Amino acid sequence: MTTTLRLDLDVLLPGLPGEQDACVSRLLDRLQGQPGIESAHVRTDATGPTQVCIHYDPDRMPLGRIRELAQAAGASVSERYGHVTWSVTGIAHERRARTIETRLRELAGVTEAQASAAGTVHLEFDRTLTNEDAIRATLAELQVSVGDNASAPTVSETEHKHDHPKERAEGAATAKADKAHAYKPGEEHAHAGVFGANSELIFALLCGALLAAGFAVEKLVDAAPAWLPLAAYVGAYIFGGFYTVREAFDNLRLKRFEIDSLMLVAAAGAAALGSWAEGALLLFLFSIGHALEHFAMGRAKRAIEALAALAPDTATVRRHGVVQDVAVEQLVVGDTVLVRPNERLPADGFILLGNSAVNQAPVTGESMPVDKRPADDAERARRSPDAIDAAARVFAGTINGAGALEVEVTRPANQSALARVVSLVSEAETRKSPTQRFTDRFERIFVPAVLGLAVLLLFAWVVVDEPFRDSFYRAMAVLVAASPCALAIATPSAVLAGIARRRGAAS
Repeated sequence: MTTTLRLDLDVLLPGLPGEQDACVSRLLDRLQGQPGIESAHVRTDATGPTQVCIHYDPDRMPLGRIRELAQAAGASVSERYGHVTWSVTGIAHERRARTIETRLRELAGVTEAQASAAGTVHLEFDRTLTNEDAIRATLAELQVSVGDNASAPTVSETEHKHDHPKERAEGAATAKADKAHAYKPGEEHAHAGVFGANSELIFALLCGALLAAGFAVEKLVDAAPAWLPLAAYVGAYIFGGFYTVREAFDNLRLKRFEIDSLMLVAAAGAAALGSWAEGALLLFLFSIGHALEHFAMGRAKRAIEALAALAPDTATVRRHGVVQDVAVEQLVVGDTVLVRPNERLPADGFILLGNSAVNQAPVTGESMPVDKRPADDAERARRSPDAIDAAARVFAGTINGAGALEVEVTRPANQSALARVVSLVSEAETRKSPTQRFTDRFERIFVPAVLGLAVLLLFAWVVVDEPFRDSFYRAMAVLVAASPCALAIATPSAVLAGIARRRGAAS
């Protein structure tokens, strides 16, 4: 006879980024290797939490022992593997993010690394081989700052390990410190460049302006000296290739050839052929595409930071008959929170006393306030928080109406619906679509192939009866023709279109 035991996944693996994480497979593998357990799998229910279903033979292993084995397996996985999602500064664009991903994956103990141009880094690492300090040091070498040095708050910084009072206190202190470094309108990254966070966009526009000026002088002004359009094109080269050169050198240190390297070589080849305008155009298209992507991702990042700031910093709580104000991070499950009219709710929970209309638009997007009333059965609501009736359930970050409410907390601040939305959005930024992954793989093959072909064509004069000058011209022409402008600006264009569509829908 087979019996099934269901345990919440977030109980076995606290703080797990999602059920697709590799640690879930590790947990299932450990469970399936235990005597008496026939199989184990993950069950996802849209109306409840994700659960681990364990099918076992009660004649061989009692329920209590199976539960102990599951908890021990979860503790072992949680103790060994850590997850962090950091908000960082120093990632200007997607090309830079890919370089940082590659460098982090080369670290011993880092099992997964993903970076986003919006300034988010997600990591999974083996604590027996590395630690957060070593990873932070590597990021510092790459001129990427984390934590107190960052100008943006850490949206989510979780490690799925067992909760202890000391760790809770440290987590609250970290959250409070991160809140103090929250983004304020008008602030930009001090190290982003001489023109601030938009320096890449300004450099790209200057490149385009110099290109247009040089072309206009060359074609329209007959009496202009020959050096004047050339000077404009050289200036366009400097501004258009400024950020690209940095990424190309970083990739070369990692023994990688990407679009950055090919575009620079193609631009250099165009200059060698005397086609300065064509080379400047290549650099302008490349730089403007990534500059616009960086600008758009920066706006998306600020939108996430504004979402994270919706929850209030303090809550009015009644404990043992005494009403006091405490930091939201210090709320625990079972606390009774007093919410005055027109205040934001500090935590997820259910209503004990009071009736009001709550504006849930910040979390659910509902356009009209929703009428709320006390839960019919408070004990049942405590036992099954996910089964609470919608009319009695409230969320952190929503806005109370005209009535005063007493709310019992069902989730700590870092596990509220709002915190999970922020975390999911932040993590989604680091995920790549299948098309992006294909493009990355294609680049790694295409770029070395084109550079190799160009090198072969340079020596065509050895086997073909022609002067070296003709072989050189042919090789440079192939480089310029093969320079994939469409591939280089495809992702930035898609990002801009997606953000524009989202903003249009929101307005």
